Amino acid sequence: MPYTSIFFDLDDTIYPNQSGLWEAIRARMSQYMFERLGLPWERIPELRHDYFTTYGTTLRGLQKHYQVDADDYLAYVHDLPLEQYLQPSPALGPLLRSLPQRRWIFTNADADHARRVLSFLGILDCFEGIVDVRAIEFACKPETIAYQRALALAGQPEPARCVLLDDSPYNLAPARQMGFTTVLVGQHENGNLAAVHTIASILELPEVMPDLWEAAN
Repeated sequence: MPYTSIFFDLDDTIYPNQSGLWEAIRARMSQYMFERLGLPWERIPELRHDYFTTYGTTLRGLQKHYQVDADDYLAYVHDLPLEQYLQPSPALGPLLRSLPQRRWIFTNADADHARRVLSFLGILDCFEGIVDVRAIEFACKPETIAYQRALALAGQPEPARCVLLDDSPYNLAPARQMGFTTVLVGQHENGNLAAVHTIASILELPEVMPDLWEAAN
């Protein structure tokens, strides 16, 4: 069965996970909790861990327990100079554009952040659209409903005809159970049960899934 849609996670997947950008975003999350909510600094790491394991993202936990304004939070945590962390890859755009399938960004972040990153990297035009936290009504990976809503937004009812690339095994596990072909991106050990394929960067995708191009030919 030929693939028709490919979903790409954004942070630490579209760009290398050694960039430091995601670490800086996480630091801004903690700073938000300290500055905006007045939480004790020593409690914040434990709270963020609890929110991540319980709700999938820090934002979901803060919305539930502190009724934070999502727009304020997302603007704050992503307010970073991208040029200090990212460097456009000359090979990435041509690779993405050569894929015959429809391509989507599927992120727990918001579309504003995604567009900034994709524009900086010169690949905004490579994607059909952005499935962000607002588009899926603040559900988030790894909640099953997040994948169901992403499929609906992409007009793709068959997970078996979709590929998902993500740097998080937790995000890939439910997708694989639903029928996606899953690709773990980043510096991970091979053999992760959530991933059909494991690659260090998106540029290695042709090595593990040449059938993405062969089907079109």
